[in-house]
Amino acid sequence: MENRIIVETALMLLTGLLFGRLAKFLKFPNVTGYLIAGLVLGPSLLNLIPSSMVDGFGVISDIALAFIAFSIGCEFNLNYYRKVGIAPIIIAISEAMGAVIIVTIVLIICGFDVKLSIMLGAIAAATAPAQTIMVINQYKAKGPLTSLLLSVVAIDDAVALIGFGFATTIVKMMSSNLNTNILISILSPVAEIMISFIIGLVTSLFMKLIFRWFKKTSNRECIIIAVVLLTYWMAEYFHGSALLACMTLGAVLVNIYAETDGVVKIVDHFTPAIFMIFFVISGAGFEIAALPAIGMIGILYVVLRVAGKVFGAWLGGKLTKQEDKICKYLGPTLMPQAGVALGLIVVASKMVPDYAAQIRVIILCSTFIYSIIGPIAAKFALEKSGEIVINKTV
Repeated sequence: MENRIIVETALMLLTGLLFGRLAKFLKFPNVTGYLIAGLVLGPSLLNLIPSSMVDGFGVISDIALAFIAFSIGCEFNLNYYRKVGIAPIIIAISEAMGAVIIVTIVLIICGFDVKLSIMLGAIAAATAPAQTIMVINQYKAKGPLTSLLLSVVAIDDAVALIGFGFATTIVKMMSSNLNTNILISILSPVAEIMISFIIGLVTSLFMKLIFRWFKKTSNRECIIIAVVLLTYWMAEYFHGSALLACMTLGAVLVNIYAETDGVVKIVDHFTPAIFMIFFVISGAGFEIAALPAIGMIGILYVVLRVAGKVFGAWLGGKLTKQEDKICKYLGPTLMPQAGVALGLIVVASKMVPDYAAQIRVIILCSTFIYSIIGPIAAKFALEKSGEIVINKTV
């Protein structure tokens, strides 16, 4: 078993490199190539990485998500917010609620079960930053749209969790066979967010303290890895959001520690291989045979969520008086969905058990579709906004 894991890790890295190069040649983002590499290696095609092995690599996915969240948090500089005000918060709420409202209302109008529609609408709010961050890093995107995007996706998880908490409360109230405490249902996601913030705050102070005693880059690399993983574990253990906790760690650190740029460079040095394996695993975990089961409701979900994100981002941009290019191109960069959304499947399935299998298929299939299309859309939007620097380095 151990030898198999070693061989498959090597295979994923080599195949990821090959398909990443092919994607780059075709002018697609590298992450699209990584996902397709996983699809080729996985159960859908060659089956060199069977489903059982995909599950075995779950820890790599957790590590990758922890560092993706930490990297986003490091963009949360208060000096930036002093310049732009509360615009990112308003836009994050607008784009998340745009997806929720449009998905929920249209599905209900089309005759689908109200509780199922509410659950899918609530899940639609969540945005996964991983693919977009990879595109930003690959092309070294810089500018007002990129800065705003990083802030919006950092806030999005909190908005999605709170919105989902309210949605579950509504569904519980509609289910006569469930006894529910409305106050607890409303406060539960708020408590989850507060736990995450506290853990991130404590571990950021801890990291800053340890940095005083260790100056060498190699030592600090060990510290960063240890504290980020510890933060992720603590959030899981105390029933918080691991992603929010790691974001908070980065956000607090960037505002209390003067040498944060050095920390970011260290993270950028050792994470590319982890991220590559993460995306190859994500591709391998999808089975093409599941696509036909998505049905009309799944197709509507995929289309309506994108429409809601694009409209909500445009409306939020207009309300906060952003540049036209931000209003126009922010929405397409918010397409990917994974992480939090996949976690919410479990809760949603309990709320509407009769539709548990359908919810799982819809979200898993849409996640893969967004994973392929999302990076391409993000590259297009960043390119059109003039914030991409094409990197021709091999």
